[in-house]
Amino acid sequence: MFKRLREGIARTRDGLLNRIGRLFGRREPIDSSSLEALETALLLADTGVQVTESIMTAVKKRARDEGAPLLDVLRAEMVTALAPVAQPLEIPRSTGAPFVLLVVGVNGVGKTTTIAKIGRYLQGQGLKVMFAAGDTFRAAAVEQLKTWGERLDIPVIAQGTGADPASVIFDAYAAAAARGMDVLIADTAGRLHTQSNLMAELGKIRRVLGKQNPEAPHETLLVLDATMGQNALQQARTFHEAVALSAVVMTKLDGTAKGGIVFAVAQELKLPLRFIGVGEQFDDLQVFEAEAFVDALLGTGDEGR
Repeated sequence: MFKRLREGIARTRDGLLNRIGRLFGRREPIDSSSLEALETALLLADTGVQVTESIMTAVKKRARDEGAPLLDVLRAEMVTALAPVAQPLEIPRSTGAPFVLLVVGVNGVGKTTTIAKIGRYLQGQGLKVMFAAGDTFRAAAVEQLKTWGERLDIPVIAQGTGADPASVIFDAYAAAAARGMDVLIADTAGRLHTQSNLMAELGKIRRVLGKQNPEAPHETLLVLDATMGQNALQQARTFHEAVALSAVVMTKLDGTAKGGIVFAVAQELKLPLRFIGVGEQFDDLQVFEAEAFVDALLGTGDEGR
């Protein structure tokens, strides 16, 4: 898994290390040009201004003190920045009602495929999973989810194209409860964060679920595309304001050199980052671990893996 993680974020790692690799292991004091090179490399990786400033402050302090190696300082500060959001998804057992996972995001982020991967992950934990095809605007989305359901032996509740998404998800919850399912994962139509009418629709879905179970949805999960860089951060802000997100998934980290956006999202939202996607295969959706991510990014911590 660590090998796949390293391979998956290779573009970001290579871009970062190519810019600052010459600084690693240097014995002479870190000078102003070195600090500038580090700051530029972090910003170009889309790490974000706040996180970059925090890292730079730590580097300057350690440089003044005992001349700690730059790589050690970077690793420690990066892990500190990400550790608070490294919280895996935990499904309560034997509650007597399905745990509802509502999945939201803009078009093209890989939302439906992510749902399938999460479903398989939960199956591996011995949980009974059902899908709700709440993206009724696109017939292809419903068929895609049905196809994944057939492959994974996961039941899918769906209606016709153009059906009321809240109605579909309402029926799906009733079916999940009747069949004793542990988890209901509800797909929703991809929408731009600027489409206020569609954002309001998500509010309706939440209200309908709340009538069936006051605690539902138990998780409102935003899927973000890492290749969008800072625009992904703006999407996250707007979705959070509209539907009170509870967690995030970051996909397509293998397709960008700006994987530092993980730090910016963690700093801005302070929401749990449940999974990261580093490829197309099922195992390429990985539970997010702060130390493993930083080690894969900096090329450290390989021993024993």
